[in-house]
Amino acid sequence: MKNCFLILMALFVGGRIHAAESPEKPMTSVAKPVTQVVAHRGFWKTAGSAQNSLSSLRNAQELGVYGSEFDVWLTKDDVLVVNHDAKIGKTIIEEATFAEMAAVLLSNGEKLPTLESYLKIGAKNKKTRLVFELKPHKSKERERRAAALSVALVEKHKLSGQVEYISFSLHACKEFRRLVPSAQVYYLGGDLPPAEIKRHGLTGIDYKMGVLRKNPKWIDEARELGLKINVWTVNKPADMRYFIGCGVDFITTDEPGKLCAMIDAKK
Repeated sequence: MKNCFLILMALFVGGRIHAAESPEKPMTSVAKPVTQVVAHRGFWKTAGSAQNSLSSLRNAQELGVYGSEFDVWLTKDDVLVVNHDAKIGKTIIEEATFAEMAAVLLSNGEKLPTLESYLKIGAKNKKTRLVFELKPHKSKERERRAAALSVALVEKHKLSGQVEYISFSLHACKEFRRLVPSAQVYYLGGDLPPAEIKRHGLTGIDYKMGVLRKNPKWIDEARELGLKINVWTVNKPADMRYFIGCGVDFITTDEPGKLCAMIDAKK
């Protein structure tokens, strides 16, 4: 009887030790990806370049980053142009014709690029994704028009597999998803939890750095839901290290060279 008791005690203690040595995996057990770099408005922090310029896209391609982000507006006469702000000087892009915008020069002397000219450069290097941000327009009708014309140009240049769409307009995101069901589409607004993004059938979240710092659980929630995670605009080394540690899929930055070097050093 005594021997049986000793055997049972040994099995119990052994089981406890084994459990301590082999803890259960946490619920958030989805493997973290290697973070990729997206150049914000291209790689423009170099001599002779400018934000959203053709040279900034070429620079991003030469650096070898995952993607180069750029911003798109539709003029009054239905020409898609690449620019961040809603207006240039006192001219509102949506209310101007392309002829009125054609004389605009960027800070490096380049002409204001059309989307078509941008896509032509993008097509020369298939390795760099074109992260296409459609800016929120004044009406849903204009956003629908802009999305339709954008998709038509992307398909014309055979870039459907190379372009990823992002927008602060949930309507625009859903329109891209409707037009191209296979497209990668991300929401920028930062006001919706991952479950809501999943419900809308989008690829993932593309949220401002402060939003994800305030809601760190959204990163794990998005990963568990199979959503991709991008964060912007991350320029300081400490913030870069933080989000690399979080295992986000992409970091959008004005300092793509520095971020690439940091990621390479961790490999």
